[in-house]
Amino acid sequence: MLDSNKDSLKLEAMKRIVAMMARGKNASDLFPAVVKNVACKNIEVKKLVYVYLVRYAEEQQDLALLSISTFQRGLKDPNQLIRASALRVLSSIRVTIIIPIMMLAIKDAASDMSPYVRKTAAHAIPKLYSLDPEQKEPLIEVIEKLLADKTTLVAGSVVMAFEGVCPERIDLIHKNYRKLCNLLIDVEEWGQVVIINMLTRYARTQFLNPNANVSEGEEKEFYGSDEEEGKEEKVEKKKPYVMDPDHRLLLRNTKPLLQSRNAAVVMAVAQLYFHLAPKAEVGVTAKALVRLLRSHRSVLMGTSHLFGMFETYLKSFYIRSTDPTQIKVLKLEVLTNLATETSISIILREFQTYIKSMDKDFVAATIQAIGRCATNIGEVRDTCLNGLVQLLSNRDELVVAESVVVIKKLLQMQPEQHSDIIKHMAKLIENIQVPMARASILWLIGEYCEHVPKIAPDVLRKMAKSFTSEEDIVKLQILNLAAKLYLTNSKQTKLLTQYVLNLAKYDQNYDIRDRARFIRQLIVPTDKGGALSKYAKKLFLALKPAPILESPFKDRDHFQLGSLSHLLNVKAGGYQELPDWPETAPDPSVRNVEVMDAVCCHGNCNSKRVGFLGWRRVSCGERSSGEERRTAKKTTEPRSESESEEEGKESSSESSESESESETESKEESEPDTEAKRNAKKKVGVSVNGLELLKLFWHSRVLFVCILPCSAQTISPTFSSLKTYELLHRLTGEGLAVGYCFGRQPFVRDPHMVTVQIQFTNHMDTEARNLRVREPRLQSGMRIKEFPEIEVLPPGETVTTVMGIDFCDSTQAANFQLCTHTRKFCVSIQPPVGELMAPVFMLENEFKKEQGQLMGMNEIKETLVLGEACQSDYAIVQRVTAAANVGQVPCGSDQEYRFAGKTMTSNSLVLVTVITKRDRTAQLTVNCEKMVIGTMLVKDILHALSQ
Repeated sequence: MLDSNKDSLKLEAMKRIVAMMARGKNASDLFPAVVKNVACKNIEVKKLVYVYLVRYAEEQQDLALLSISTFQRGLKDPNQLIRASALRVLSSIRVTIIIPIMMLAIKDAASDMSPYVRKTAAHAIPKLYSLDPEQKEPLIEVIEKLLADKTTLVAGSVVMAFEGVCPERIDLIHKNYRKLCNLLIDVEEWGQVVIINMLTRYARTQFLNPNANVSEGEEKEFYGSDEEEGKEEKVEKKKPYVMDPDHRLLLRNTKPLLQSRNAAVVMAVAQLYFHLAPKAEVGVTAKALVRLLRSHRSVLMGTSHLFGMFETYLKSFYIRSTDPTQIKVLKLEVLTNLATETSISIILREFQTYIKSMDKDFVAATIQAIGRCATNIGEVRDTCLNGLVQLLSNRDELVVAESVVVIKKLLQMQPEQHSDIIKHMAKLIENIQVPMARASILWLIGEYCEHVPKIAPDVLRKMAKSFTSEEDIVKLQILNLAAKLYLTNSKQTKLLTQYVLNLAKYDQNYDIRDRARFIRQLIVPTDKGGALSKYAKKLFLALKPAPILESPFKDRDHFQLGSLSHLLNVKAGGYQELPDWPETAPDPSVRNVEVMDAVCCHGNCNSKRVGFLGWRRVSCGERSSGEERRTAKKTTEPRSESESEEEGKESSSESSESESESETESKEESEPDTEAKRNAKKKVGVSVNGLELLKLFWHSRVLFVCILPCSAQTISPTFSSLKTYELLHRLTGEGLAVGYCFGRQPFVRDPHMVTVQIQFTNHMDTEARNLRVREPRLQSGMRIKEFPEIEVLPPGETVTTVMGIDFCDSTQAANFQLCTHTRKFCVSIQPPVGELMAPVFMLENEFKKEQGQLMGMNEIKETLVLGEACQSDYAIVQRVTAAANVGQVPCGSDQEYRFAGKTMTSNSLVLVTVITKRDRTAQLTVNCEKMVIGTMLVKDILHALSQ
């Protein structure tokens, strides 16, 4: 099929090969047959060939090099996707001999008109750098150029290249810092994470610590004890902290991203606030993190002093049966950290249910959590101990063993008060078989043998019988128990101790043999030595500090929150240390950027661009004193709070003046354009109701329009600007004329209804009263929402109202009676097929995917000759959108126009494609789930384009 002369067979072959790759099958043997099709003229085949080459070019470098000239020609292809794919393949051939070609291609792509190609150039930079680090300086120049790019599509990719090639070059970020902060909300999610992490490190080097003046005594020590909590520390009075406006800009622009649907973005913002924000503001991240937790996602907050902000969300951390073990352990950690004197009873009740789980690892973690709660909150220590003792009678051996280990640690805090528990545990020594649990019981009995003088020797006797069959960890504790009893109660245990030491002398494990020889020489004095015998009691029976039950997430704050190193608590490869706060603030002027004044359509209008996609308006020929002071500055410095308040006052006074002049301005707008205005329009753009359209571009699903306002009026579709139809002639209506049009706006009361604007004009000498709709006669499935009754319409007046009609995806007329206080008129509204749909905005890939599913019987193709007035891009788009209420879809080809819509009632998809040719002909393709609508729509669009 790949060797065929038919493009359809080649396309089918490439689809199968890409499907094999998607399933993980090796398709490298087909490389020679695929690579020769890179010169295929069919655009779809060429795209799939490049997809294949990107995957296997690195493995088949010799064969890929044979087609290097074809890749270079692809870099000059008119289609942006081909240019980008060619660069992607070229950067995947990791051969040093083509490094100059790669460098030249990256430099050219960085200046490409298409942002998608520039994005691909940014992706190629780290590949070339890893192949030849000596190219760092030329690549930095390209990065600097791409950092100045104002397209959101490029921002994330170039920052990633910056992080991979020259993260130490902070000076490259200075001029672009404010732009990146403002673009952040519109960058794709992957780019948002990359930019936020980079700006976190940047801010740590350029701004002062907002918490520098906060006393350490004011923060509760989380992992430590609570003994020092009540102590007050005296702190020297320092100069009040004033946050840098750029620091505030970063915090303000990242805060909305806490509502992102992407967990990585929310976590990135959370770590930014943790490392950069004042402690009082970090709490804003709590709600977003809890929202992620409820979405069954892992939220790891290994911080030591900010758990207080989650106290109100305690129940959100309750464990579900469907949670994996790792998430269960993390939630246990959070619940333990949130435990206070007031909430501990609720948490302990929750822990009791967890112990019944079938997940043994989770049960063990729960018992450890109970021990940490008892350590941190002394008031519940006895309660926790009693609960753990009850677990000693559990049938599950692992539960008993873990309880013994935790009880052992808790008893070390107050052993004299819990001798009964030690006796109870001694009785369990015969039933418990887990080595760690048996060793813990023996250690407890030996350590506190003075509290159980009658039981301890009997335990040693039983353990001596089973010494040879015990595990090594148990044998070591038997030796320790024997030594301690020999020193405290030698009369009863001397012979038992010697017996145990003799058994250990011939044990297979050398550690046990060494321990036996050491103990014998220490506690049993001989003539040859025994100098240490008098210190035996001090060595074996010395007071030992109680263990501290610490969280496994302690001491992780020195790693950046959310990083792999933070998760593993080990510095991972490629981890970049978070810089320390500077002692003195660096010069903030390095981030100032000069801007150009915007040109107004009138030539003398003092409007100036401020920020991103925003404009500040001043009336033509006038400028307030406050505006003169502000525009005197040629930098985009962020305003302080006091300046913004002052500006708010000035703007309010300006707005009041503009309101008083609104009538005058509206009159001026209605006047014919002067020659000066017409000349200005030629220079600037297309005039739309007094608003000059400057830039129009697509990004994702949103259409951005930058406009320079020269009046205060709001643009909205008016009745006169839409195609109108006659509903009732003035002669038939005895002086009452009624017209209607389709508003192409969603009907508020029902989204499945078409909005119909009704205009009443009273040509009579008397009032028309009680205008209303009565007795609608509709086809099956059709519905109507009547307009509110118009009580009075004076003579010579006109009024417009709105009604909604559900035509049930049909062009059949809706019949009803239009009534006044004296007459009834039978009228009908019949919609064109293009008004039965609403626009759908989608990306090119989505359009192709949907179109592929509507082939065959759902596709209609027609060829037409374009009319004389339909030769420009604007004219084609205008004609199609006038014939049908559809939205334009972005397309990489200059000769192809795509539109998408959906029917109002059934939400059936309607796709329209117009492909123009050089001979003034065009091919029209309509893909529609409902062929009746598709057939009528083709007829209307053919008529519109052929005029």
